[in-house]
Amino acid sequence: MGDHAVALVHRAEFDVPTRGSSIELIIQEPVVTQPEHSSSLRTTEFLLGIRDQAPILLGVAPFGMIFGALAVASGIPPLETQAFSLFIFAGSAQFIAVGLIAEGTGAFIVVLTVFVVNLRHMLYSASMARYFKPLNLRWKFSLSWLLTDEAYAVASTRYRRGPMENAHWYTLGTGLALWGTWQVSTAMGIMLGAGIPNSWNLAFALPLTFLALLAPTLTDRASWAAALTGGILAVLFAAWPFRLGLFIAAIAGIMAGLVVEARQGEPSDDTGGGA
Repeated sequence: MGDHAVALVHRAEFDVPTRGSSIELIIQEPVVTQPEHSSSLRTTEFLLGIRDQAPILLGVAPFGMIFGALAVASGIPPLETQAFSLFIFAGSAQFIAVGLIAEGTGAFIVVLTVFVVNLRHMLYSASMARYFKPLNLRWKFSLSWLLTDEAYAVASTRYRRGPMENAHWYTLGTGLALWGTWQVSTAMGIMLGAGIPNSWNLAFALPLTFLALLAPTLTDRASWAAALTGGILAVLFAAWPFRLGLFIAAIAGIMAGLVVEARQGEPSDDTGGGA
């Protein structure tokens, strides 16, 4: 059915000189309420965000289990291990931090390394800033907290499709699906601990997850240039201390992509004339 209307009844008396009596008039004024389907659209966007994130969760879940098991095996208490996932919520940085802690690295170096590794999130934020700008602070803080690699990969495609009105509910769905899966899988890894057999070889989940995210974005020369430059340099600089090679490789990949994109946008210098 269409919009509902609420009838307001106003009564007024008018004197009619010729009859010497009064006439009571009933005037109805329709007041249109907000469309009832607006909340339904928000729910639909939220569920679509979860649905589109679901395939990636198949790789995230074993990744979280591995983290929980490795952290406990490295001597980190279960409560602190779960806190890693609750408050840091950054898979690659958590793995790096656990490795450094297991080696007896000082707290300052651990925090600095995690900060450097997570600097890529600044790039995600810069990319999404124009979409989040109309939102209030509560939404901005919430979506920023949930903006991981996987969430960005899925949500950014939604914003490119449009319309934008309820797109933030889609982003919330993708982010919460990831966050919830990460917490549950970490808890499962903690419970299983070192009891996970090596024959499972769950370590393959990390590279496969990132490859699954990367593949759909390789659509032009700029993206291929960024991926190849970053990947090659990440391998070459893998032995650098404090994982700084990863950060340098990421910056170099971004710069390579920007250079190729800029050259593609330059007008061709075709001045050939006809005879």
